[in-house]
Amino acid sequence: MAESLRHCCDDFLHYLQVERRYSPRTLDSYRRTLSKFCQWAAENQLLTLTDIDNRYVEQWLGAQHRQGKKPRTLAQQMSTLRSAFHYFVKQKWLAVDPTEGVTTPKLNKPLPKNFDVDQINQLLQLDSDDPLVIRDQAMMEVLYGGGLRLSELIALNLTDIDQHSAVAQVTGKGNKSRLVPLGQAAVAAIERWLPLRSAWASDDEQAIFISQRGRRISQRSVQQRLSQAGVKYGLNANVHPHKLRHSFATHMLESSGDLRAVQELLGHANLTTTQVYTHLDFQHLAEVYDQAHPRAKRQHKDDKGNG
Repeated sequence: MAESLRHCCDDFLHYLQVERRYSPRTLDSYRRTLSKFCQWAAENQLLTLTDIDNRYVEQWLGAQHRQGKKPRTLAQQMSTLRSAFHYFVKQKWLAVDPTEGVTTPKLNKPLPKNFDVDQINQLLQLDSDDPLVIRDQAMMEVLYGGGLRLSELIALNLTDIDQHSAVAQVTGKGNKSRLVPLGQAAVAAIERWLPLRSAWASDDEQAIFISQRGRRISQRSVQQRLSQAGVKYGLNANVHPHKLRHSFATHMLESSGDLRAVQELLGHANLTTTQVYTHLDFQHLAEVYDQAHPRAKRQHKDDKGNG
């Protein structure tokens, strides 16, 4: 006997509430989506589970899109339908899941946030003899100076830094190594930190950045210390390691325009990963375009002809 679509949806919601113990708020979200789907199905004479196939799921999604639903909402609704129909198949009420192969509009990934150069200068000013502050400043200089990931910063050993050449040997994702220029400011910060490090470090500890306990500093500690630095220096933004990496990439790309060089510096396997930074400052890119492109000169109203 063909199962009623609405009855099956009610059974699924009961399952989420009793067995999965979903929160009331999450259940309400599932209920709203399934109610809309059942109503649309009834209006189209689709009353049983077996009436629903792939094309009807796509039609419903299209109807939601025409009503002005945003990609994120459509993705959430589709996730609800997939969960429900997966449950129906598991209950053997359906042989084939009609949501398989149905795609939703891709969500635009939020662009990385970055500091401007003035904020970086504000953050990296040195005004303390506190060993912890000096260490933290050195970590931030290295993160920004070389565009390092947090995990790469933590993994740095004493033998990885060539202070004379201002270059670091960095081990990134997939255990791949690359040479990264750090810049003189980062090297100077490291040189200021190293004599203080020796007072804490255990004899066998090779990490450049260590905690007061004498061992390699943890990722969590770095995150906390940088967040505190942001408050201390009055930045109206959260300071975290990846934000310094984003800032490095943005500033390098804005100044050089060399996407492949920035890709190498960041240790990105694919150029498409680096390309996100080309969208960070459209106003800057538009100004460069207006100044550089031979056909970008825009006429002022006074320059336009009357015809």
